[in-house]
Amino acid sequence: MAERYARIIIDISHEKVDRTFDYRIPERLCEDVAVGSLVLIPFGRGNAMRKGYVVGIASHADYDRDKIKEIAGIVTDGVTAESLLVSLAWWLKEQYGSTMNQALKTVLPVKQKIKPKEKKVLRCLLQKKDLLTALQEAEKKKYKARVRLFQAFLDNPLIPYEIAVNQMNLSSATLKPVIEKGYVSLESEEVYRNPIKLEATGKSRVLLNKGQQAIVEEFRRDYSAHIRKTYLIHGVTGSGKTEVYMELIDRVIEDGKQVIVLIPEIALTYQTVMRFYGRFGNRVSIINSRLSAGERYDQFERARNGDIDIMIGPRSALFTPFSRLGLILIDEEHEGAYKSEVVPRYHAREVAEKRASMQDASLVLGSATPSLEAYTKALRGEYQLFRLTERAKKDSRLAAVSVVDLRQELKEGNKSIFSRPLKALMEDRLAKKEQIMLFINRRGYANFVSCRSCGEAIRCPHCDVTLTLHNNSRLVCHYCGHSVPMPDRCPACSSPYIANFGVGTQKIELMTKKMFPSARVLRMDLDTTKKKGGHEEILTAFSEGEADILIGTQMIVKGHDFPNVTLVGVLAADLSLNTPDYRSAERTFQLLTQAAGRAGRDFKHGDVIIQTYSPEHYGIVTAASQDYESFYNQEMAFRRLMKYPPANVLFTVQFSSRQEKLLTHGSDAAAAFIMPQAEQERVQIIGPVEASVYKINDIYRKILYLKHENYDILIKIRDQIDGFSETHPELFDQIMIQYDFS
Repeated sequence: MAERYARIIIDISHEKVDRTFDYRIPERLCEDVAVGSLVLIPFGRGNAMRKGYVVGIASHADYDRDKIKEIAGIVTDGVTAESLLVSLAWWLKEQYGSTMNQALKTVLPVKQKIKPKEKKVLRCLLQKKDLLTALQEAEKKKYKARVRLFQAFLDNPLIPYEIAVNQMNLSSATLKPVIEKGYVSLESEEVYRNPIKLEATGKSRVLLNKGQQAIVEEFRRDYSAHIRKTYLIHGVTGSGKTEVYMELIDRVIEDGKQVIVLIPEIALTYQTVMRFYGRFGNRVSIINSRLSAGERYDQFERARNGDIDIMIGPRSALFTPFSRLGLILIDEEHEGAYKSEVVPRYHAREVAEKRASMQDASLVLGSATPSLEAYTKALRGEYQLFRLTERAKKDSRLAAVSVVDLRQELKEGNKSIFSRPLKALMEDRLAKKEQIMLFINRRGYANFVSCRSCGEAIRCPHCDVTLTLHNNSRLVCHYCGHSVPMPDRCPACSSPYIANFGVGTQKIELMTKKMFPSARVLRMDLDTTKKKGGHEEILTAFSEGEADILIGTQMIVKGHDFPNVTLVGVLAADLSLNTPDYRSAERTFQLLTQAAGRAGRDFKHGDVIIQTYSPEHYGIVTAASQDYESFYNQEMAFRRLMKYPPANVLFTVQFSSRQEKLLTHGSDAAAAFIMPQAEQERVQIIGPVEASVYKINDIYRKILYLKHENYDILIKIRDQIDGFSETHPELFDQIMIQYDFS
């Protein structure tokens, strides 16, 4: 039998995962050793037995075979969370085309042990009679600090060291002699850093309506019958999806299982945690990028040790080391934040499906505006679809939405960012002491060019995405490379009012304060939320009525519930509608629907004003009427016509190098090499073309796009590119290749 070798990392929870060691797999263990296995191995000069995780298996070794040691055995005390995560890393590597090292660093977010936080206490070792004697002796000798200490011990035999030093002004010189005499002991214990600064409220359950209860009952029946599925809850804004989530979580926790709740942005954490903590208390924790290294480490340790049942957080929370995982919940599943921008370029929804299947868990997706990918799978029967068509509160109705044509506003002499209908409603709400949210979608903003007279944006004739303005005054398509000079007048109507489109939150804040000088205004964007706790500070202030108007980017329109908000103004819908991306209409529809959902969530009537230069666009028309089905049908027709996902798979290959000529030669050679296979399989190839930002930090980037309905065929082509680059080092030694699937 041919020899097989395992690549192993040692003590995964305490070491950096950037070094593997080769071990021979003995014949007796060949059938049992797999990627993710926890094994015993002789390590170091003394051959001390250590535990390690198998991260790869090969038929050859990278070192001298005569010096390679054998695996001693397999650890039989059950499958650990880490072994499952290592197996998941292997799947990520294969699925998304990364190295195993990159995949491991993704699934093991905390690589090194952080020094534990200690809590010190002073403990009185004297009986009360002896303590009184010691106090009298200290008073006689006028040891004032010691007197304070002994008097405090009369009330409480335990005093936190921090209070003794900072509030009682006791120095180490005071404490040393009483400790040496055996009067007092200084004790310390390890405590977890807890990022949640809330008190459990013991909030009672909300009575569910008929639609909510039907979902809960069906899930409970499936779960009790050991049926594990993926469910999609499509519920209008305010339909009470979170209350449904909590009932599902309750059922899973009853079974002794654990739950991961994914949310798209840090800004959502505050209100989400408030609601979950009120229901489940300190069995809930959070993870996000704003936590310190110590806080992050401690949350994963709490999860590993079984001290918590629920972890809430963005994408990285998916890799919480729960060994008894029973449910993964993805709220606002349509959000772009669930797609990783670094290698491996995974999507949290796909990885959640894989992890759920590995741990026999259920997966629940929720959204008022499901992604086309998820909704298509639901229509095909791959997911079970639930619908919530009404708001949860009896007297709460969806807000009235009005679309304002900014072309008409300009014709009638209004050049302000505020349309006349929006200005009138803002004055009305301020007079009534009701709150207003003004939303501008700056995130994902690109330099597209549009006409303020007719509203047309200049688009690529081949790809139906907007062209992007470059510094050389040329408009370029970032999908196929089509390029034209920047025109002086609008090609559609010959108007001179053609220019780069854009306005920022700071400018809107200044305009708002100038137009409404007595209004209290808060701004929420990346600048105002940089500091730790910045999101909570702004949202709490607005929730408690400390401001009349909240201005912000898309982080203000997702998932928040402010009962006194009765007006939402979308100042520039075109910013997202005209980005150079085939998903621009979908993202616009989602953002506008989410924005509309922030108004009138309680019993007061709500209004939404959408300002746009393209009022007739189906993305805006269907968002205004909250008609997801109509939007889905029109958008899918476009995707099928242009062969975009989810009608087809879009495979992106990015080549990057500091050597521009080498980059061009290498990317062209790779494209030419795969062309025969692509033509045979009828794969559509576009490029290589320059990336949207061609040069960053002196590194040039080119992109090759491939479209096909069969994912496996594109995987074969990816493997061909890998093989070609490995056998042509003269071309690719100085070129980095990254892959992405959409």
